[in-house]
Amino acid sequence: MTAHPKGKQDAPPRTSKGKDRIRPRRQAILLLAHGSPDRVEEIPEYLRNITGGRALPEEVVREVEHRYSLIGRSPLTEITLRQAEAVARASGLPVYVGMRNWRPYIRDTVRKMAEDGITHAVVICLAPHNSRTSVGLYRRALAAAAGEAMAPASQAGAGGAEAALPFTIDFVESWHDHPLLIEAFAERLRQGWTRACAEAGCPLPVIFTAHSVPLRTITPTPADAKSASAGDPAEGDPYERQARATAALVAAAVPEIFAPADGGWRFAFQSQGMSGGEWLGPAVEDTILALKQAGHTGIFVQPIGFVCDHVEILYDIDIAFRQFADQQGMRLWRAESLNDSSTFARAVAAVAAARLSITADEKANYPHLPTEGKCGARADTKTTSLHSAKEGKCGASSDAGDSGVGRR
Repeated sequence: MTAHPKGKQDAPPRTSKGKDRIRPRRQAILLLAHGSPDRVEEIPEYLRNITGGRALPEEVVREVEHRYSLIGRSPLTEITLRQAEAVARASGLPVYVGMRNWRPYIRDTVRKMAEDGITHAVVICLAPHNSRTSVGLYRRALAAAAGEAMAPASQAGAGGAEAALPFTIDFVESWHDHPLLIEAFAERLRQGWTRACAEAGCPLPVIFTAHSVPLRTITPTPADAKSASAGDPAEGDPYERQARATAALVAAAVPEIFAPADGGWRFAFQSQGMSGGEWLGPAVEDTILALKQAGHTGIFVQPIGFVCDHVEILYDIDIAFRQFADQQGMRLWRAESLNDSSTFARAVAAVAAARLSITADEKANYPHLPTEGKCGARADTKTTSLHSAKEGKCGASSDAGDSGVGRR
């Protein structure tokens, strides 16, 4: 799916006066997301996409179908396409959307971009925190779309994944601390928390949440150890560190939430999967119980690991966690998701702008494209090209497909 800035679809290329009229570079933004089915009947196919075709127990499939039936449907695809339109307006560039587990699939979007003559794209995952089980899998899906498996740079050479793509790319690994992303979350937090506190009649403690992941997927790998022996720090998967950093930055931007005497906010992981094994914690339920024991009768939840509504918010928070809190004699409020936030769209546009090389002619073609100084894009936004990725550091482990059935 493609979103174009208004009036740009059919605009002819412009060239500087006196220069030969040549085909200019065509730059674009490619947004990658998890994807979600439109109807409950599509759940089995969707789950097979997540697991790479591996069959799941029937009770797991039925449970996921039940959750989707309770919320009606997941609006993830619809909202993501609206976000792409907003980013196109903010950037002045064409914006494409590819989904890893549902339509429009990444491979189909890459084909469409090639047909449209795109020569370079900034690739941004709508999962701001880098992890093998999210960004790593998006990288692999993009490589697969080029007909290549993810491979280390030493093996890829000129025929590697990036060379196989019909256009060059700049892949953004993480943007969890971008100032405009923090501002977007802070806006939602301040609005929702203020209203909730007025209803509760007292300051409410805040629980920031992000999706849990299996511990086995974020522990240091042999590749990390090898990297450390070569002089690089063996930090392992950065997901937990980045998720907590986002929460701390958002909290600092809304200092009024520190009003409760016990500190004002907590961090927890939600939506642990049904595939067994140990998952990253603490869990939201345990955090709610701890706040109850501290004497609180209400809580305010803001999921900072997600950028739009979907089943992990509409079911896990709005239904399951709210019911759990009610059983404890507590009331739960939630911050509105980023969804159609104009600040969020500006954040994505700024991340892309920081990675694009714009010529004078292209500035004339795309007058609305934000610049780094104008939008506050961070110079340290981490990126890498596909062919230079190290499997152990940024790629996905071969069994990461079962990291969370029904997860985002």
